[in-house]
Amino acid sequence: MVDAVVIGSGPNGLVAANVLADAGWSVTVLEEQDEPGGAVRSDRAVHPAYVNDLFSSFYPLAAVSPVLAALDLGREGLRWSRAPRVLAHPLRDGRCAVLERDRGATADGLDGFAPGDGQSWQELCVLWDRLGDDIAASLFTPFPPVLAGTRLLARLRAAGGLRLARRLVLPVRRLGEEEFAGEGGRLLLAGNALHADLAPEAAGSGGFGWLMSMLGQFHGFPVPVGGAGALTGALVGRLRARGGEVRCGQRVSEVVVRRGRAVGVRTASGDGVAARRAVLADVSAPSLYGSLVPAEELPDRLFDDLRRFAWDFATFKVDWALDGPIPWENPAAATAGTVHLADGVDELTRWAAQIARGLVPDRPFLLLGQMTTADATRSPRGTESAWAYTHVPHTVKADAGADGLTGTWDRDERERMADRVEEQVERYAPGFRSRVLARRVLAPPTLQAADGNLHHGAINGGTAALHQQLVFRPVPGTGRPETPVKGLYLASASAHPGGGVHGAPGANAARAALRSTRATAVALTAAQRMLTRRGRGGAGSGA
Repeated sequence: MVDAVVIGSGPNGLVAANVLADAGWSVTVLEEQDEPGGAVRSDRAVHPAYVNDLFSSFYPLAAVSPVLAALDLGREGLRWSRAPRVLAHPLRDGRCAVLERDRGATADGLDGFAPGDGQSWQELCVLWDRLGDDIAASLFTPFPPVLAGTRLLARLRAAGGLRLARRLVLPVRRLGEEEFAGEGGRLLLAGNALHADLAPEAAGSGGFGWLMSMLGQFHGFPVPVGGAGALTGALVGRLRARGGEVRCGQRVSEVVVRRGRAVGVRTASGDGVAARRAVLADVSAPSLYGSLVPAEELPDRLFDDLRRFAWDFATFKVDWALDGPIPWENPAAATAGTVHLADGVDELTRWAAQIARGLVPDRPFLLLGQMTTADATRSPRGTESAWAYTHVPHTVKADAGADGLTGTWDRDERERMADRVEEQVERYAPGFRSRVLARRVLAPPTLQAADGNLHHGAINGGTAALHQQLVFRPVPGTGRPETPVKGLYLASASAHPGGGVHGAPGANAARAALRSTRATAVALTAAQRMLTRRGRGGAGSGA
């Protein structure tokens, strides 16, 4: 028997296991797949000379995460790399909005779209100067963030109070229109908002777009040297050095509950793994409550809430091995790690509206990663390891394009959609397709099969929209990792603060387990003392 069992070896599960191991707990992590990492993995399956990340690649939230900083993964050999430029958003007319690490350079580029827009960008940067540290502290702590939140509220008042709060809850289209006269600044904000499933007209998308833009401005979009799997390797190595165990090929089929408390898990092979103190689940909320926990152990209201749970967009991704750099028409895009492809904010709105209507987009908005540009170890000199992903509806009603895609995502549909993705790149980089040595196509069912948390390729563990954040994540309640079952904690991106590689849901769950154990120990000690005093008093009276 171990102190804790962690279900799932994604970054949140591994962070939770490390936090518990640091506290002296014995921990076993059970992983369904044949290797650890969840959505943080890399391989050479596209081409043996190229490293490609299967899922996530760029980790700006990791750069500011106090959770990951506390683990000091550099001691495990983890190193970070960054592209010369953070992000580029080229347009068909030849212009290109560029996010640089130098705020002055970013501002100068935006002035080329409209005079004065550079000063507007600098003002957004000043807001981050004032608020950034406290935002990060509040974001990555359990809800409510009492100490960090108090500091943040004080700084918000000093920085403009309600007027600033209004700006942060604006739709990103409106925020861009209020802050910038030209298209460049609007593109940077809106494109970054769409790193989550927030359409340009969604409330709160302005604040998220600003957050991601400022992370890029001040910290870049870093990548692990050698591939995303290097981050997983560092977490696993650190855990094992502290006595923790990671067992792969072990699908958990049930959380075992006795007298209202989680006491272990049962695997698909029928094996039981007992947990003395806690079970932590790095799985989606629908999976935890819908299949792993016996229904009779959960309140009826939870099932009604789960019926209303909203996933983020489904995802379609293509990985490439290219025999040369992407031949961008605008050379500024060649040195950016991340490239956004959509011909303006109106095109972003059109794309998001097609998804909302259940249509496979005809001109998909692409988030494209140039991985060798960001980390020279990913492929031979003069080549490029690259990927692009877009989003599609969970339930396809029709195809907005001419290919008749139905959402079955069989081999023929996967290849036709991959061609559509390549055609979109070709619009901005003529000759791109001639440089493709090999490609791998990851449709929604493929992504889910490779990581059960990626429901149809939903990468954020549930929508990032306001109605499913804070006290509403994953269902209306406290926004905390505790569940209706004692000793069971939700440690995945379905929990506050949500998606992204930063480790906060895992750390929050681990700390909740530690607090509960300490509280139980204190209560038991107090009860034992009381019984001892009573026993002594009874003996004295008898004498």
